[in-house]
Amino acid sequence: MIKEITQKLKMLVNDRELRRKTIFTLFIFLVFRIFAYLPVPAINLAKLRVLFAQNQFLSLLDIFSGGTLINFSVMALGLNPYINASIVIQLLTVLFPKLEELTKEGEYGRHKINQYTRALTLPITILQSVGIFVLLKNQKIITALSPLEFASFIFTMVAGTFILVWFGELISEYGLGNGISLLIFAGIVGRIPVALGRTVSTFNQELLFNVIAFLVLAVFVITAIVFINEAVRKIPVYYAKRIRGNRIYQAATNYLPLKLNQAGVIPIIFAVSFVLFPQLLGNFLIYAKNPILAKTASFIVQLFNPSGFFYNFFYFILVVGFTYFYTVIVFNPQKISEEIQKNGGFIPGIRPGIATKEYLGKILYKITTVGAIFLGVVAILPAIISKLTGITNLVIGGTGILIVVSVILETFKMVEAQLVMRSYEKFVR
Repeated sequence: MIKEITQKLKMLVNDRELRRKTIFTLFIFLVFRIFAYLPVPAINLAKLRVLFAQNQFLSLLDIFSGGTLINFSVMALGLNPYINASIVIQLLTVLFPKLEELTKEGEYGRHKINQYTRALTLPITILQSVGIFVLLKNQKIITALSPLEFASFIFTMVAGTFILVWFGELISEYGLGNGISLLIFAGIVGRIPVALGRTVSTFNQELLFNVIAFLVLAVFVITAIVFINEAVRKIPVYYAKRIRGNRIYQAATNYLPLKLNQAGVIPIIFAVSFVLFPQLLGNFLIYAKNPILAKTASFIVQLFNPSGFFYNFFYFILVVGFTYFYTVIVFNPQKISEEIQKNGGFIPGIRPGIATKEYLGKILYKITTVGAIFLGVVAILPAIISKLTGITNLVIGGTGILIVVSVILETFKMVEAQLVMRSYEKFVR
């Protein structure tokens, strides 16, 4: 196994194109980390760090921003507005047939959908920038700004988010893998040493056993994530002998692979964006002059405490729901059954057409249920581990691990596919 990995890494280094893509991706990561430490003027960073140390919700939010929020850099909002815009656009594709048709039009359709997503990102970024400004002003972390300075602050926030989106698109086009996922991955990995440092600083002899148990559990979780991501249900598809023109095509057997986790890390990312919104809204309204509004906001903040039951229950439901939603978008049993029938194929014991569609839908429902529950449990794992081990300062948990492991696996698969393609090109020449 180690020998095989070493050989693939050697091939990666020797391949000129992949080496160029790797260097470009690492360069974008470096620029991203530099931007993460360029603070916005007029922010009292000392008070901001004190606020983050006292607020578990903000610490969790900082993990997914890659440290840009605690430093309040020009990229403080991170990719959150773009992810929210993507969620809205994907929901709209279900409601509006014209948008759904665009998703089926290949490269042109993807280009138009990306344009709509970027256009929607702008107002969402402006709204979130205003919300962050009001929150920081109420906490006396930001000084009073003139209208021109306020406009400059909003413009900086918007520019930072769009630069980050641009970085993601550059990686997708010229680098390795999906740029947005890789930037989220880079942000989480960049904050792991900080999160571990906080945890180690609180260790004592009484917690030693719990720390060992935590490390064992972490290894088990990573193994489970890899297993679930790689698990595939193979459905046999037979193709009868057929004649087309002057050619005779022999009978063949193939497999339709249905992954246990069709949606990948997308449900987790979507759910995080939704579950953090009530806390953001509550922190925004808690200083309202209206006492009823302020009390309601305070109740929302307490209700959606990251260590509380309701927050984790809501998070779990969102992850499961988004897993089903995204799987339906990615895998359409109706379309697959039509393609199988069009090519003269059939599943043994199942009639072509409607029966095949119902059979695939039934199988997909079963495996998606297992995958969705697994993702939901992984998402609320930090709260479970905190209750079992007593470790409360390790903010990064199942969600971060899932994103990191999944992105690594997907990137390595893409690299392996390109290496295989290069090997075939040698024979063609």
